[in-house]
Amino acid sequence: MAESRRRFLEHSAAAGVGLATLSAADLWAAQSAPTDRIGVGVIGCNGMGFSDISSMLKRPEAECVALCDVDASVLARRAGDIERMTGTRPPVYGDFRRLLENPDVDAVVIGTPDHWHCLQMVMACEAGKDVYVEKPLANSIEECRLMVSAAERYDRVVQVGQWQRSGPHWADAIAFLQSGALGRIRTARAWAYMNWMPPVPMVPDGPAPDGVDYDMWLGPAPERRFNPNRFHFNFRWFWDYAGGLMTDWGVHLIDIVLYGMQATAPKSVVASGGKFAYPDDAEETPDTLQAIYEFDDFSMIWEHAVGIGLGPFQRDHGVAFIGNEGTLVVDRGRWEVFPETGTADGKPYYRMDPLPEHRAGAGQGGLDQHTENFFECMKTRQQPRCNADTGSLAAVNAHLGNVAFRTDRKVHWDDAGKRFRDDAEANAFLTPTYRGPWKLPQV
Repeated sequence: MAESRRRFLEHSAAAGVGLATLSAADLWAAQSAPTDRIGVGVIGCNGMGFSDISSMLKRPEAECVALCDVDASVLARRAGDIERMTGTRPPVYGDFRRLLENPDVDAVVIGTPDHWHCLQMVMACEAGKDVYVEKPLANSIEECRLMVSAAERYDRVVQVGQWQRSGPHWADAIAFLQSGALGRIRTARAWAYMNWMPPVPMVPDGPAPDGVDYDMWLGPAPERRFNPNRFHFNFRWFWDYAGGLMTDWGVHLIDIVLYGMQATAPKSVVASGGKFAYPDDAEETPDTLQAIYEFDDFSMIWEHAVGIGLGPFQRDHGVAFIGNEGTLVVDRGRWEVFPETGTADGKPYYRMDPLPEHRAGAGQGGLDQHTENFFECMKTRQQPRCNADTGSLAAVNAHLGNVAFRTDRKVHWDDAGKRFRDDAEANAFLTPTYRGPWKLPQV
């Protein structure tokens, strides 16, 4: 593929072809020298995997050189999409291991369900590829540890798809928080109220659709008959593959709390919730949940709800840092500060100057900036903004909340030992049991 583009550039120059005469695909090909190209392969290209490669292809040096998916219809559709974007149809694979053998692949995007992230990321690192892996980093706490170890052992650039780490208005909000103007922060609150989520109706098991390698889709997850409720997007609501809203939206927003408070792990977590919105639908994970995290000098409250959108501060998602002088509230669209008030000589006053809304600028959502940071770090070999270690912090905190919910009690976390204190039931959730022939990686 690189060779064909090189010939195109040489022939265009020799013929004196001006850029104005080139097609959109040829313009994309002509933006950088072939030696500058970074070949990217995508593993799991139905949802965020394709969003990620689409963002990367805005960069002149990016080239999609391979696609892999277990669903043949998805694979054909995405290969056509890439061809329309770039003028070249990439090779396609049904087995990610064959993609990792492709020498044109310099980096991989992992957009598969959560239960696949650990194996695929570790094997990609072993194969000498840099990795952009979707959040959450993994579907268990032990898998997170293994992935951090793999990135370090194989000296790979790994960026986790918590792209708010690269959003300019998030950085501005965090800078204001860390200026100290809010005073001592006593509580951080993060939430996701998802009114777009309908109930998942019960449907019977049945055969997998034509062209779907269901055994490969299951991979290390437990053997089960195919059910459309567990496939594609809805895998998120089943414990075999993911952790519900806590590890979906929760990872993004808990990450902002950890970023702002420069925190790592709590001492304890207690959680309460259940299937209160849709008690009879097919989902396993709770549609309503509150979790309270005890850190050394502040507490964090996580809450989520489906089917309703009026969350705290009249926002369907966000993070609030509650200080003695005021509260900062930030979401994907804006941030603002609400000052505390006091009374002196019988007159009310603000404890700090109020700040109006600061809106995110167009094109500053964070994803494009996050993939740009990934590419720059592949060149410099510096650590990206959300490397495996940083990504693991948010994932581990989310899993801690889920374990507290599933054990129905307060759990106490020993971060140094990466275990729960005196709690065999909670510790049983740390490490998944892989279905053969797949094995938990050893790093």
